[in-house]
Amino acid sequence: MGTITPAEMEVLIGSHMLAEEHGDPGEAVASYTEDVEHDVVGFPGDPIRGIPAALERYEQLVKDLRVERSERTHTYYSDDAATVEDLITAVVTGDFMGIPGNDRRITFRMLHVFEFKNGRISRENVWLDGASIATQLTATP
Repeated sequence: MGTITPAEMEVLIGSHMLAEEHGDPGEAVASYTEDVEHDVVGFPGDPIRGIPAALERYEQLVKDLRVERSERTHTYYSDDAATVEDLITAVVTGDFMGIPGNDRRITFRMLHVFEFKNGRISRENVWLDGASIATQLTATP
């Protein structure tokens, strides 16, 4: 493996994901390097760089999305990186992917690719099941 062990990766990933689940933007970015790259595939303007930009993104995210449950389904480790697949259940309180949430509960798959440098998360690449999200948010109740 690389300069960080899977156990050390798990501490960083776990604290980051728990902060997301608890709606705590400051804690969500606390494990990032100063020059972190945060890339949500398909989001306009991505990737973004640096803790201030990531913090702004998470502040908006917690206004728009309340995560109720995050269930990890797969994890893969490599040198200085980890790939994590989760099944997310959340309530969309604002707009998500440009679609009004109207307080709908949705469930979707999400894939994170985390890269590490100097004992911190240096890159977070996020892939969402956008088709599933859009279908759930636009379906007639």
